[in-house]
Amino acid sequence: MALLEVDKLTIEFGGLKAVDDFNVTINEGELMGLIGPNGAGKTTVFNMLTGVYKPTCGSITLNGKNIVGLKPDQIVKVGAARTFQNIRLFKELSVLDNIKIAFQKDMKYSLAQGILRFPLYWKEEKSIEEKAIKLLEIFNMEDSRNEKAKNLPYGKQRKLEIARALATNPKLLLLDEPAAGMNPQETLELMDTIRLIKDEFNITILLIEHDMRLVMGICERLVVIDYGKVIAKGTPEEIKSNEKVIKAYLGGA
Repeated sequence: MALLEVDKLTIEFGGLKAVDDFNVTINEGELMGLIGPNGAGKTTVFNMLTGVYKPTCGSITLNGKNIVGLKPDQIVKVGAARTFQNIRLFKELSVLDNIKIAFQKDMKYSLAQGILRFPLYWKEEKSIEEKAIKLLEIFNMEDSRNEKAKNLPYGKQRKLEIARALATNPKLLLLDEPAAGMNPQETLELMDTIRLIKDEFNITILLIEHDMRLVMGICERLVVIDYGKVIAKGTPEEIKSNEKVIKAYLGGA
């Protein structure tokens, strides 16, 4: 079944079409890559899918619901979560607190109950902490739970951001250049992490990435855009031999 259906998605900034007639369907449990040259419009697509930008026209259907016009927090509740090119952690908070914050949409106690520390508050906080620790264990980061996020190595900061996104219990996870700034060893570990979360959480993943080793190594299908337009779709093998993609992005022999 299709989890995400995007039809004729277009956005204009001052008369310039940054994304023009973008179409894609992603099935449940699929791992798809969105690739293209710098400035092709990839992150702009992500920003429309997650409510940061409102498209000029077109439709976005997530889990059977039209999400065009919804705010980012409302889209999270429908079932989409994302990471960013530039890591956006709460750097002064602990690793554990960064994860706990993402569970706030599931909290059942009121502001007054929280201030007055009613029994429901303690029950909910205990439950959230247990869930957060379990998530850190999956990522082999439980030993770092009390460290400030800013003190983690770069690769672990990336892992923490992905773990925090997963704490919202999404059906669709959008990863925006997760390997950016990573060395080759960290990139290999990231590939293992992405495979792990796909299998462990039975989740659908759409990722933007320039590291072709990562993209070709883990993605089942790819969509390629250039100047805001889709120029190719297919398996990694099909994309590698596509003349339009070679000319626009991958480069010749």
